[in-house]
Amino acid sequence: MGVKLSENALNVLRKRYLKKVAGEVVETPDDMFNRVAENIASVERDVYGKDQETVEKIKAEFLEIMTNLEFLPNSPTLMNAGRELQQLAACFVLPVEDSMESIFDSIKHAALIHKSGGGTGFSFSRLRPKNDEVLSTGGVASGPISFMKVFNAATDAVKQGGTRRGANMGILRVDHPDILDFINAKENNDDLTNFNISVAITDEFMQALKEGKEYPLRNPRNGEVVKTFSAQEVFDKIVDAAWRNGEPGIVFIDQINRDNPTPHIGEIESTNPCGEQPLLPYEACNLGSINLAKMVKEGPEGSEIDFDRLEYVVRVAVRFLDNVIDASKYPLERITEMVQGNRKIGLGVMGFADMLIKLGVKYDSEEAMDLAHKVMGFIQKSARAVSAELAVERGVFPNFEGSIWDTKEGLRVRNATTTTIAPTGTISIIAGASSGIEPLFALAFVRNVLDNEKLIEVNPLFEEIAKKEGFYSKQLMEKVAETGSVKDIDAVPEKYRKIFVTAHDIDPEWHIRIQAAFQAHTDNAVSKTINFPNSATREDVARAYLLAYEQGCKGVTVYRDGSREAQVLTAGTKVKEEEPAEDQKPTYPTNITPRPRPDVTVGCTERKKVGCGTLYVSVNSDEYGICEVFTNTGKEGGCPSQSEATSRLISLALRCGISVEAIYEQLRGIRCAACIRRKEVTVTSCPDAIARVMKKYQEEVLGGGFQPQLPFKPKEKVVAEAASAEVESICPECGYKLNHESGCVTCIACGYSKCG
Repeated sequence: MGVKLSENALNVLRKRYLKKVAGEVVETPDDMFNRVAENIASVERDVYGKDQETVEKIKAEFLEIMTNLEFLPNSPTLMNAGRELQQLAACFVLPVEDSMESIFDSIKHAALIHKSGGGTGFSFSRLRPKNDEVLSTGGVASGPISFMKVFNAATDAVKQGGTRRGANMGILRVDHPDILDFINAKENNDDLTNFNISVAITDEFMQALKEGKEYPLRNPRNGEVVKTFSAQEVFDKIVDAAWRNGEPGIVFIDQINRDNPTPHIGEIESTNPCGEQPLLPYEACNLGSINLAKMVKEGPEGSEIDFDRLEYVVRVAVRFLDNVIDASKYPLERITEMVQGNRKIGLGVMGFADMLIKLGVKYDSEEAMDLAHKVMGFIQKSARAVSAELAVERGVFPNFEGSIWDTKEGLRVRNATTTTIAPTGTISIIAGASSGIEPLFALAFVRNVLDNEKLIEVNPLFEEIAKKEGFYSKQLMEKVAETGSVKDIDAVPEKYRKIFVTAHDIDPEWHIRIQAAFQAHTDNAVSKTINFPNSATREDVARAYLLAYEQGCKGVTVYRDGSREAQVLTAGTKVKEEEPAEDQKPTYPTNITPRPRPDVTVGCTERKKVGCGTLYVSVNSDEYGICEVFTNTGKEGGCPSQSEATSRLISLALRCGISVEAIYEQLRGIRCAACIRRKEVTVTSCPDAIARVMKKYQEEVLGGGFQPQLPFKPKEKVVAEAASAEVESICPECGYKLNHESGCVTCIACGYSKCG
């Protein structure tokens, strides 16, 4: 078999996807794909009674499109299929009703979903506004924002499946009385850090905005109009907040419900964390993406789309995703009922920018928009045809009667929806493709720095053409890596400067027009970031919102370059406009940003007996001393989340310049009952064990004259890298610039991602 993967893809797989035992990877990428294909194909036998020969044939088809990197399912399927957890869906929506019981049931259910590797969406629009009466107690309500903070805190306590961080979407209708508080709920980037938030915009609001009128705000407790607001003033506040830090986003909730395939089952109120999957309460959806970069072939007149192969991959992928519904173990019985009742799947794409480059088409052009219509229209038509065939073979989805398919379309299908455009994040790194339908993020970047030598990671398509056309040089690649763009580099022929555009080279209008073209042929929604330069005005953002509504988009996420990044205080990095008086200067540094993690470290691992089993503590150092600590628990179990949290905070503190001695003094002697009552345990807690190993390494290894054999990085370089955080967001794991996408951040260098 031997799937061909980039080194970056291998790093991501080892870190987040491949099976581990006691912290050691025990699975190859080929093993992973075989595990997934076998597990999903087994549904043919176990659920639908197919013979083993048929199962093996279908497994081979599943395996082929995955190992060819022509199709990949969402991350939970790759991580969990064929393993004990067996939770394969990425997207969930939970209801939040106006009662304390419902609110805390949803918090509990969200924790179970996050633990299983999924993300959750909530609408808080049913909660009564703050200071409203509470009849049962005679008190007053605290309002949606206060409860969102409780949900956020609960998410902090759970790390998804041990491999993914919890992510939430919080939505509030524009006609909720607390809408102004909601719009500014993330004004401070330290608030609601596990949430993306979006305002649910209604047609009523948009009409009032168009006419310059006021619109009503209604108490969800009884539906009464409690006040009116100027639509223009509220719209301006949404625009201002989004301009300042990218949130809130907006979803056009009435447009979403016009396309609700099962209105007789319920009204859609929320989406998943990235906004591409509107779902009913307790629904989940499993997603997968076709790599369009693999759907280009050489024809008699040059490169062209291979529609025959595309149709085949769609056929296999739809069957795969329908099988996933039956193979998955959902965290709640209510979710199982809803998922199997509607059988929604979301087949999407990645590598659209790569496809355009191979075809020689500008991203920001009418030709690109026409291709978006053509390709996605073909995928949607093909996916529905396969779903109809599966309906003949397996039956229509149980809630078919009364659905739009029953009353309008007249087409009997297996799945209430078949298409979604997801952001793809790490799976596009695995596939070596551009993310979703986004433009390229960067054409080149510096992966690390060795002794006077820069190691440049270059987009393979750009590198191939540069060499073929004779304008490749190491010096040119280094120059491109400085900004990631060739927009202003004359050494690159104009033809290729136009084709190899990056996200920030493109006018926001084209971002929206491309999104709208895909939305026209997508059952669910489209995840797409509308990128703005830092110099963009609020009026620019406002025009983008209005255009998105006119073009039929279901939601919009904007990001103005540099708008989310905290300003840090770093000595000697830039000249201040005005030096403050001596007595006004702070006596200690504030907002310290840790220097990036080194690419190469050396260290050792020590085994420690603790109260709940065995703890393995790894201490690593670079040329400046200890720079990070990792922990793994043995097979006995234990409390890995707490020890991991401790080690992460220690690592951050070390790279911020906090001394080993100061950290040791804070952690030593912390007591845990499980350790104290076991005579054979010589430490008082997991933090105490970590502190002792770190102190021992500092004194016996580094203090004993050992010098790490590492590539030397001048101190000035370390300071400069930390200082770069003044103008850009850096990855906390590898130090590369983060890509803001659909309310989340992704690192194309190491695969780190976080939503909220």
